[in-house]
Amino acid sequence: MNEIDFDLKSKKRMFRILQGDVGSGKTIVSLLAISNIIESNYQCALMGPTEILANQHYELAKKIYEDTDFKIAFLSGKTDIKKRKEILENLKNGSIDIIIGTHALFQKKIEFKNLGLAIIDEQHKFGVKQRSDLADKGGDNCDVLLMSATPIPRTMMMSLYGDMDVSKITEKPSNRKKILTLSKPEKKIKELYPYIKKLIKEQNQIFWVCPLIEESSFLDYSSVKNKYDIINDKFPNDVGLIHGALDKNEKEIVLKKFLKREVSILVSTTVIEVGIDFPNASLIVIENANKFGLAQLHQLRGRVGRGNKQGSCILLFKDGLSKNAIKRIKILKESDDGFFIAEEDLRLRGFGDLIGYQQSGVKNFRFADPVIHEDLFKLAEKYIKNIQVNINQKKYSFLLKLFDRAEIINVEKI
Repeated sequence: MNEIDFDLKSKKRMFRILQGDVGSGKTIVSLLAISNIIESNYQCALMGPTEILANQHYELAKKIYEDTDFKIAFLSGKTDIKKRKEILENLKNGSIDIIIGTHALFQKKIEFKNLGLAIIDEQHKFGVKQRSDLADKGGDNCDVLLMSATPIPRTMMMSLYGDMDVSKITEKPSNRKKILTLSKPEKKIKELYPYIKKLIKEQNQIFWVCPLIEESSFLDYSSVKNKYDIINDKFPNDVGLIHGALDKNEKEIVLKKFLKREVSILVSTTVIEVGIDFPNASLIVIENANKFGLAQLHQLRGRVGRGNKQGSCILLFKDGLSKNAIKRIKILKESDDGFFIAEEDLRLRGFGDLIGYQQSGVKNFRFADPVIHEDLFKLAEKYIKNIQVNINQKKYSFLLKLFDRAEIINVEKI
């Protein structure tokens, strides 16, 4: 892995993305970085995309730092008013060293005494402005570390344009086996039940993912509520149900049951997509797999095979797949390398809006093609880093305003 520098005395703040495949240890790296920052008398913020993942980070941080005097707090949209008020006051006066939470961390009311490092996990789940808002709370001296298992195309291109530095964790834990990925028509779904019965008998656990919570009259997608009834009929009293509409306590009860192996099958929406660690889960079944993006499928697949058991992923699809859907499924079956998948995702989706907030798609601006001209990007970045001239950025600030109004500019005439 490339060395990560945290130089808080420098006027130029770090803006770095840490890429590491699912389960490669990015969270541990971030906690090591946090230790460094706190010992330099700065505060840290760690933001996760969901309350479940953020709370998992919080529990891990308390365990890792139990022999230190680091003061850790957790904040989400569901934190009660009295507790929230206390946390906000302690952040402002510096009594809290580490704040871990969700989107709540970048709200305007939150002020830090001395924020030195902002870490954003699964950064593709946040908008560009959300990431910027959190980083700006620390001013020019706040370093920013983004973490992602499969970066979205826009992030990759900003890296190539030199806006971000990149560090990679290229190895997985030594006991981690490659996840077997298979595809199967949904009309043959009944063929899975004997295999699942065999896995349960061998003390394995299974995730079953559907895109919807309830049936839709407009979308021909599977729903977790309907699927829960079907599977629970096949495996009575051995099935749990979790989705985003459940409140925090209900989710925790279901997840704890699954963790304690009180249920063998967890029927879920994509709420289990990021971060949740269940070492005993060895199979994930994803319905309507052709409706998910490459990055999301790779993240979901990463929920299994995290222990010493062989992990398997079964992608279920309906007839009449589009060419892109066929390509996505083929890529997932051929590789479990997050970096390769990110590159292929880039080729399929386009390189996105480099100046603005659009996350993917090909723009009308006449930029070089980041795939075909990769060597030119690297050469340009090398020369830019060697430039020693101090540039007056304010002199060119009007250009950013022009780009904000890009839709009304006739770029063909420029």
